[in-house]
Amino acid sequence: MRQLRTLPRPFTPDGSYPRRWSALVALLLAEAMNLLDATVVQVAAPAIHAELGGAASDIQWFTTAYTLPFAVLLITGGRLGDIAGRRKLFVLGVTGFTLASLACALAPGVGFLIVFRAVQGASAALVIPQTIGLIKAMFSGDEMSRALGAIGPVMGLAAVCGPVLGGVLTHADLFGSSWRAVFLVNVPLALVVLALSPRLPEDRAPNRPTLDITGTLLATAGTGLLVHPLIGADISRLSGRSWAAVASGLLILAAFALHQRRVAATGRSPLLEPSLFARRAFPAALVASTAFFAATTGLMTVVVLQLQLGLGAGVLKAGLTLAPWSVGLAVSSWAAGAHLVRRYGHRVMLVGLGVLLTGTVGAILAYGRTVPGAYPVRLLPALAVVGLGAGLFTPAFFTQALEPLRAQESGSAAGLLNAVQQLGATLGVAILGSVYLAGAGAGTGDAQGSLHAVRIAFWGAVGLVGVSVGASCAMGRET
Repeated sequence: MRQLRTLPRPFTPDGSYPRRWSALVALLLAEAMNLLDATVVQVAAPAIHAELGGAASDIQWFTTAYTLPFAVLLITGGRLGDIAGRRKLFVLGVTGFTLASLACALAPGVGFLIVFRAVQGASAALVIPQTIGLIKAMFSGDEMSRALGAIGPVMGLAAVCGPVLGGVLTHADLFGSSWRAVFLVNVPLALVVLALSPRLPEDRAPNRPTLDITGTLLATAGTGLLVHPLIGADISRLSGRSWAAVASGLLILAAFALHQRRVAATGRSPLLEPSLFARRAFPAALVASTAFFAATTGLMTVVVLQLQLGLGAGVLKAGLTLAPWSVGLAVSSWAAGAHLVRRYGHRVMLVGLGVLLTGTVGAILAYGRTVPGAYPVRLLPALAVVGLGAGLFTPAFFTQALEPLRAQESGSAAGLLNAVQQLGATLGVAILGSVYLAGAGAGTGDAQGSLHAVRIAFWGAVGLVGVSVGASCAMGRET
């Protein structure tokens, strides 16, 4: 009798090929929901502010209220998956995210919306760390590389849809919903994810760790104190009280690092696996990710603010302006995830950062040649180049950072990488957004000041990309 060839069956319920790849669809949709939620709200934020009122800094809080709890709870979310099971935490988080999205759509005021956005972020912190661990549980070898490589194209597609969808839905004002429709986009996607979730395997760390409550509180307090004073502030004119909060945040984060070392020394389970820092590559990846996402997320925010507050453009025009960026990101991330990373490896990261830097400088030149009060037409090709660079970097980076990890490290590493990604995004919105708002007069209609402020913010992003280049080189030298 002929012997049949069987597929590998690592940790899967029935090991079938279709079942594993349909389970991957659930994980990729969950990743897409997170990015889609951030980008649609960035475009709709000025329209939300116009209807609900409040301070100009609330525009930043509509994004930061999501990314800040997401960032500080991601590490804990990853550890909870190690302890209680990754599928269980994944389903719980998707359910909470769906309910919070509905609450955001029904929010009667600014305060309620910011609170519901925070609940969204906390729920997403339970979801996203589980995706990498579950992918590593379901796949191995070349299949795992292809599965990890699929994250980039899916995120690229979400990036394409997000800004345009946010502009179109808000402008269309379906059934009088205005901006509220952007939060309802998540609901059908979440229902598909929940329908596919039984196909996911239940997986947890081989050696069950404990939860470090003290470490969680220190990380949350430190990050909150570090970021909160920067939202809506003029960085050059921070008050003594604000600087004291920033300094306190840094001290608490230093105490968190010492606490982690002490917990590991006593044989208990720290929030972060100590083995992740045994080599230089993973800490370098954290720096590269923080700087990269601070630059890209901050720039997207600044472009939208300049168009809607500086020029008085509508939300649809702002969303369509970001379309070249999104299309470039989708095309290059697909090419990188499907072909380039497997062939050229770490070099794709550096090429991507070089292209990103070229596009950012091109955008500065485009703004410099724009007449005050006029639409920056020359900006569009520069944004396309920015997207191409970002799309090349992302799949190469995550493959380089995550593929060498052991199963025991997956939850902690995925949570930490996603945490610094969101922390970078939060800092980018806070710092670059604040630089723009301070220079442009927080939407006073000064067209010349708006152009000057947006160029300063873009130069700040150039510096952040430079930091990411240095850290990426350090990752490559060790491997």
